[in-house]
This record gives sequence, C-alpha cells and structure tokens, in this order.
Amino acid sequence: MTSDVVADEVRVCRLDDLLPERGAGALVGEHRIAVFRLADDRLLAVQQRDPYSGANVLSRGIVGDVGGAPTVTSPMFKQVWDLATGACLDPVGKEPVDLRTYPVRLVGDEVRVAVAP
Repeated sequence: MTSDVVADEVRVCRLDDLLPERGAGALVGEHRIAVFRLADDRLLAVQQRDPYSGANVLSRGIVGDVGGAPTVTSPMFKQVWDLATGACLDPVGKEPVDLRTYPVRLVGDEVRVAVAP
C-alpha cells in the first residue's frame, strides 16, 4: 500500500479554503508560507516574508501574470516575483532577491506543503 503523505509534508488547508487568484498565509513548523490558488486551480507556495520590507505580507500581494508566468506583487514596495520559481522579475530599482518556493500539492481536497530543509 502506498501513502499520499510525503516526508516533511503538512496539510495546511482544504482547496475550498483558498479563493482563486488570492493568497493565504500558513505557519508550517517555523516556516511562514504564502499559498496561492490560481484561476486554473494550480497551487503554488512561496515564503511569506517580503525580503525588501521584512514584513510577512506576500500572501496579501496582487496575483498576476508576466509573460505567461504567474506572479505576485508585494503590497509593500511593489516588487514582482514569479510564483513558480521565486525569481524576482522586477526589483523596483533594488538588487533582485529571490523568494524561497515550497512544493505544494493537492491530495483529495487537502492542500499539502513540503518544508524540507
């Protein structure tokens, strides 16, 4: 028998708890994570901490698209990141700082995030 549980993977919510094109914050162990549900129901997760302001606000950012890549724009200083890779696409005049991304998947109706070191 195989298991749907992956090492270091934690249930953070149900799919219906996430609104399309919005983020939600989750605390997984010591990791503050921003989980996003896109319009096509893809799930992506990045660190919650905005590296430019230091505030845990990225789940409140604006979800968008740049050249087909799903993005989040910080609500603080408006930097833009690729949600799939964490790459900083627009550092707004500062040195680019990428985000940490986390594997996220749907098991039944549960959203699970892996936080391996």
